[in-house]
Amino acid sequence: MNLLTMGITETVKNDFHKGKTSDDLILGRVALEHKRMYRVWTEHGELLAEVSGRFSYNARSREDFPAVGDWVCVIPRFNEGKGTILSVLPRKSKFSRKSAGNTTEEQIIAANVDTVFLINSLNEDLNLRRIERYLLLTWESGTNPVIVLSKADLCSNITEKLAQVETIAYGGVPVIPISAETLSGFENLEPFLEPGKTIALLGSSGVGKSTLTNSLLGVEKQLVQEIRVSDDKGRHTTTHRELVLLSNGSILIDTPGMRELQLWESSEGLMETFVEIEALASECRYRDCQHKDEPGCAVVKAIVDGVVAAERLTSYHKLQKELAFIERKADKRAQVEVKKQWKNITKKMRQRPNR
Repeated sequence: MNLLTMGITETVKNDFHKGKTSDDLILGRVALEHKRMYRVWTEHGELLAEVSGRFSYNARSREDFPAVGDWVCVIPRFNEGKGTILSVLPRKSKFSRKSAGNTTEEQIIAANVDTVFLINSLNEDLNLRRIERYLLLTWESGTNPVIVLSKADLCSNITEKLAQVETIAYGGVPVIPISAETLSGFENLEPFLEPGKTIALLGSSGVGKSTLTNSLLGVEKQLVQEIRVSDDKGRHTTTHRELVLLSNGSILIDTPGMRELQLWESSEGLMETFVEIEALASECRYRDCQHKDEPGCAVVKAIVDGVVAAERLTSYHKLQKELAFIERKADKRAQVEVKKQWKNITKKMRQRPNR
């Protein structure tokens, strides 16, 4: 495997040569992460790698550790098929969410992605509000979203479903219905599957990510499970994130299904996702209009006139509140970390012997 096949760019090459501190260092790309062990693609084959002790010591959060799709500097041990990761090169994009649970911490799902396929199935589990969340995080990540509607062969009212999704696909986001059974619609995915380009597949369990991966590969690489008939919900098939190389030279990142998609620092993504509300807001009488009951609100007027769906504004307000809450928690956590650092510094200074 050569670096071009892995998706290298001139920027990555320059960053590597700038940060190269030893002739022993080689460039690699993280293909799989599992409990702080990494499978890394290199020109000399795959290596099983872990980060160096200094790397772990200097890392301040999970964001600093390698993620699938990252370019890394590695010291190889070819005779063992292993290596040590010394550093992560700057990311051109990263798709992140807040980690599950009460901890306010970023979890990077995929790095250095060119396009995100947001997979949603055309069944009873189709949820416009969930798609809005995915769009918001995709815009914030610095990548281009494509809404892919799977299982089109099972949908009896596909025209109606497409119309619903297109009401939230602002900014020219493509909406592509496909069927893995009949392979219909796959030709519309081809423009995004260019050699050297990286495409992340994101969506809930059971929407067809693994089926799509298998169809594009032409082999049954990923296990496929049936969805529950009772509620159209999926079961987890993919259990880890992994780079998959297609025969045409493009790269997929298949990801586990995400039932919980908590936002992470997505203020710019909010503007891109709700572009029609942001545009109307500039016409409101008051600059700080909250689009609730203020006089002269252009957004509320558009809803009354039927130009904008009321559900869009409700979702906008909900996501705004969620982002504000995350920001407050992150600030509080940062303050606690600073206090902790100064406490440690003071402690060390007191332990120094007097001269």
